[in-house]
Amino acid sequence: MKLYLSEEDVLACLPMSKAIELVERAFHQLADGTAVNQPRRRVILPTGSVLHYMAGGTPEYFGLKAYSVNDKTGAHFEVLLYRSADGLPLATLEANRLGQIRTGAASGVATKYLAREDAAVAAIIGSGFQAATQLEAVANARKLREVRVWSRKPERREEFARSSAGKLGLNVKAVETARECVEGADIVVTATSSKVPVFESAWISPGTHVNGTGSNWAQRRELPAELVYERAAIVAVDSIEVAKLESGDLLIPLGDYGSFPGVELSEIVAGKRPGRTSTDQITVFKSNGLAVEDVAVAGHIYEEALRRGLGRNH
Repeated sequence: MKLYLSEEDVLACLPMSKAIELVERAFHQLADGTAVNQPRRRVILPTGSVLHYMAGGTPEYFGLKAYSVNDKTGAHFEVLLYRSADGLPLATLEANRLGQIRTGAASGVATKYLAREDAAVAAIIGSGFQAATQLEAVANARKLREVRVWSRKPERREEFARSSAGKLGLNVKAVETARECVEGADIVVTATSSKVPVFESAWISPGTHVNGTGSNWAQRRELPAELVYERAAIVAVDSIEVAKLESGDLLIPLGDYGSFPGVELSEIVAGKRPGRTSTDQITVFKSNGLAVEDVAVAGHIYEEALRRGLGRNH
């Protein structure tokens, strides 16, 4: 009998600290070849509905994440989880919050390995659904003294600052411009739906780490080409295969530069290539999101739900 796990079950079983641990482990498994990942595919209908689906597996679990999107009804996420040893179906998980948390966790892992150890000032561009867990993950990876947030709507960024300060116990302030947000920051996070860069390269100080998380479409980008191709010492991606399909931040300017800049974060996590080697280097993590990350956290949620007696049989 399979379990059905709700969004509430997911939240009860997946604190951010655990999600970062699980995603970091998945990167180790990708590096040693014991985990596999298949890129996202999309079915785009004339109605405007889009079905996205992606798959991956670890030694313990494998599965599929599928989600539908329509401007009228929003997004609807599910993960189907199976046991790797014998293919037995184990669970269906509602996965909106699961994806939000694991996307933050991937940035947490990147921040752990690429940001300066003394990084204490974070800047968040974007104040939507993904921004909250991005900040939570960065705060898990580094001790933050100050957080700035900017987004286009003043009321949204003010509310984000208030709620994040209350939830995380951080000094979070809304600022008036993107430049004021990122100038002098040690860690910069973009979590927007923008199709064009949301800040200028010149605003980024030496020694900054940047997590670009908002886009997984080849036609969209948040990061300026100069930062990615000229100033960054490291441009890490969660998967080169996926990045060459989805990372508009890297693909749109590629014709002007000729050489794809991405290296796999898994190789840095596993010690196969160096991460930051000096305090003045600029580092970038371009996140697209991998199904193997979803599977890694879904497996833990399933185990924890069994332990706690959560979910329902179906």
